[in-house]
Amino acid sequence: MPVTIKVSEETFTPRQQAVLTAALDLLVENGDGLTMTAVARRASCSKETLYKWFGDRDGLLTATVQWQAAKVRMPVVDRSHLNAKALRLSIEQFARDLLTVITGEVSITLNRTAVTHAAQEKDSLGIIVLENGPLAIRRRLKPILEAGRDARLLRFDSSEDAYRTFFGLVVRDVQIRLLLGDKALTQTNVVANIEADVKAATDQFFALYGAKANP
Repeated sequence: MPVTIKVSEETFTPRQQAVLTAALDLLVENGDGLTMTAVARRASCSKETLYKWFGDRDGLLTATVQWQAAKVRMPVVDRSHLNAKALRLSIEQFARDLLTVITGEVSITLNRTAVTHAAQEKDSLGIIVLENGPLAIRRRLKPILEAGRDARLLRFDSSEDAYRTFFGLVVRDVQIRLLLGDKALTQTNVVANIEADVKAATDQFFALYGAKANP
């Protein structure tokens, strides 16, 4: 049967999606300047509606991070017919989504703001981003890696270690360089090289963890 995880935080109505998109736009434009009033104005809705949907500002921030992280889609594989090609395509899709999302302007701005807030112990944005961004994304791929292991297509002792290796191969130093404003690395260059980087990372991952590579 297909391996899927229904993630409730990804379930937003079209109207809620429009509000969360407006919140992301404001984060990119203003960083710390995200308020319920500003989001309501940008999204053409009432603050009462925002409070009803999201509870408070932290609830809105949580949903906003979840909406951004949901762009890294959960791969779907069929355990009963899983083969090396299907597994590879699923992992490549995940890598493509991951690299596209975390190197985009929205994620860079969101992470910069979260790191600043965490350093200043300003609010809970750092924890919100950690729990609903990187950790949530990790939970989407690990079952796929474990399905590959169960099908004897991958070999590893710990899916956590395998995921960390995969993340390192895909992201390398690109995210930190963008976060620090490395002028030698532009988002245009990142986008242009995504397909090649995804293929290289997937090749390297299977070289390390593919069943044939680890008899």
